Amino acid sequence: MHKLLVLYPKPVDPDHFRDYYVTKHLPLVMQWPGLLDWRYSLDVTATNGDAPYFAVFEADFADAAALAASRASAPGQQAAADVVNYATGGVVVIDYPVQDPTG
Repeated sequence: MHKLLVLYPKPVDPDHFRDYYVTKHLPLVMQWPGLLDWRYSLDVTATNGDAPYFAVFEADFADAAALAASRASAPGQQAAADVVNYATGGVVVIDYPVQDPTG
């Protein structure tokens, strides 16, 4: 499995972020080909001190090739272009293979 992780620092307008993200951006994400599962949170906290991120998104794909194909697809490109409409605090996007601890 391969995971896409998106971390969002605090935006200028948190209410706008919440509304736009849920009503406009996530419906775009749900159209990604090869998307196995996804989850998000707009309630990020830190164990100690202030959380460096306001929101987090995770998506699961079969492998790195499936993620690359999804990001290159029309829905993937549309979602990527949409980020500027709500993520005024910036965005950190990383991906990685998930290690199975059972072997």
